[in-house]
Amino acid sequence: MNIAIYTLTSALHDERAIQAATNEFLGSLSIEYDFKNDDFSDYGTHALDLIYVRTGGTEGIFKPMLLDLLKKQRTIYLLTSGKSNSLSASMEILSYLRQQHVRGEIIHGSSAYISQRIKLLEQVGKARKQLAGCRLGMVGEPSDWLISSHTNAETVRMLSGISIIPIPMTELMKRIDALTDETPAEHSDNPVIQQALPGANRIYRGLKQLVEDYQLQGLTLRCFDLLTSMKNTGCLALAKLNQDGIVAGCEGDIPTLITMMIARALIGVSGFQANPAQIDPETGEMLFAHCTIPLNMVERYELDTHFESGIGIGIRGYMKEGDITIFKVSARLNRWFIAEGTLVRNQAEPDLCRTQQVIQLSDKTQTVYFMKNPIGNHHVVLPGHHRELLERFVKSF
Repeated sequence: MNIAIYTLTSALHDERAIQAATNEFLGSLSIEYDFKNDDFSDYGTHALDLIYVRTGGTEGIFKPMLLDLLKKQRTIYLLTSGKSNSLSASMEILSYLRQQHVRGEIIHGSSAYISQRIKLLEQVGKARKQLAGCRLGMVGEPSDWLISSHTNAETVRMLSGISIIPIPMTELMKRIDALTDETPAEHSDNPVIQQALPGANRIYRGLKQLVEDYQLQGLTLRCFDLLTSMKNTGCLALAKLNQDGIVAGCEGDIPTLITMMIARALIGVSGFQANPAQIDPETGEMLFAHCTIPLNMVERYELDTHFESGIGIGIRGYMKEGDITIFKVSARLNRWFIAEGTLVRNQAEPDLCRTQQVIQLSDKTQTVYFMKNPIGNHHVVLPGHHRELLERFVKSF
């Protein structure tokens, strides 16, 4: 774990009694931490920095420290046992933070609650640090139909530390053209698909070269251009890149790529970028579909053609049925959607994109969001229930 605990203590209190209370309180927490006492010199360098308010009368000690603290950390987390008027002091400090328009939180309660809360906040802190300095490639411009999904790269960098690197499609094509065909690992009895496999794998290898050349942690691809230039698709390439740990999205959709990067940093999987294809607002049942899915998210998969064009390679992936979360953030990170539900079944209808998931929302009223105020069309389906973790993360911006 990467947690540091700093202390605020009034000189009016008996040090031996305070130290005994400190040992008892911190010893009751099921966390690992570095105890810094009142030395704040490396504050802000950990995934989570906690200020343990040990006693009352510490408000005046904290006030002159705030400016320096904010240079290192934008949210102030106050840990308190409740003994020696520490909770009342923490409330006065938090009230002062609110007056200064600074975000803060008091962490107080049972040992189990405090431990759980700290672990969640540490996960968020680790993800924030992982994303800071991250380089995401935008290979080609966003697809023409993504009229609400364009992104200001400088805004993204200032808010999250993520850099958007524009890469012309010509750079990808140069690398693909220089590659020779290799025997693909995949096989299909369909001659159309089998013929498309060598080209689909060259697209994958060309994208991997871009990742290495531009030192990327992820990318999004203006994939429909490949239909005309190569008579092929990027679906297999994106599915394999995600399996490799390189977050890869479709259609040049930067907000969805950022959503996938957040998911990867928090829960270790980039998620299924998909379109809602059908919604039943009366029951909360939805159908999501797209022609690619990370290969490490499925129990098995089949190769098919790309749905809209009928050429190239599409992926029909079968994800394990059970708990899921639907997630999306906006380009400015000031809006988000999070819904938990259940993957009821995978299906394989011929008139839809190849990976198709029927999902039952836990709260059917959340279908209103899709009808009245959606954040674009693409959303990201994640295995498991992660509402609390994702909400804590998006609220940290």
